[in-house]
This record gives sequence, structure tokens and C-alpha cells, in this order.
Amino acid sequence: MKRIKNGFTLIEVLVTVVIVGILMAVAMPAYNDYVIRGRLTEAFSALGAAQPAAEQFWSNGRTYVGFDTVVNFPAATANFTYALSGASASAYTLTATGIGKMAGFVYTIDQNGTRATTASPAGWGTNGTCWVDHKGGSCSN
Repeated sequence: MKRIKNGFTLIEVLVTVVIVGILMAVAMPAYNDYVIRGRLTEAFSALGAAQPAAEQFWSNGRTYVGFDTVVNFPAATANFTYALSGASASAYTLTATGIGKMAGFVYTIDQNGTRATTASPAGWGTNGTCWVDHKGGSCSN
């Protein structure tokens, strides 16, 4: 008489659990980095759009002072706040500072278009000539 085997053995279940565990250990950190990189584009877009707006503001009044009060200045979002510093007749620095899940990231752009990453969480790195958008301090722009 033949016995029909139904179900899984304990070893088969344990092997499956181990495989899923290994895949999750690799996939979750990679996914989290992907989500962070997606949120960073919010700051890059806002700072990039604010620079021509600042130049337009300067051409109208020959100063950058007060640019942070105009409609074209980036509004705070759930991930970043924006500030104008060092505003004068010939210079300014726009800063995007991460808040919430993006805390620790600080990006700047000045009147010359110089992009800088002045702070970032551990493992991301900083750079005085570009906006860091990958772990290890690398920039894609």
C-alpha cells in the first residue's frame, strides 16, 4: 500500500524561511536607499528652480536681499525646509535642510551655481562641488 505525502516537512519550511530572511536582509537596505534617493530629488529640484528665480529677482532690484519673501522661493515640505542666507547685492546662499526622515541632509547652492553637500547622515558623505545622492559620497550630477 502506498502512502500519499501531504504538506511540507519541517526542513523544507526552515530552508524556505532562511532563504526569505537572506533576501530580506539584502533587499530592505537597498530599498530604503532607493526611497531616500527619491526624496533627495525634491531638494535638488527646488534649489535648481530657485536659482533662476533668484537671478530674476536680482535683475528687478539689483539685490538678493528679500528673495526669501517672494512667491518663487521654495516652500517647506514634509522632507525639507529652505532658507536664504548671506543675501546681499551680489551674493546669496540657498540651503535645503532635511527634516523628518531626511534629517541630516543639508544642500546648498549659491549665486555662482556652486552646489554643495554640507552635511549628510553617516555613510553618505559630503562634497563641496556637488549634491551627494548616493551612499559613499558620490554624485550623479
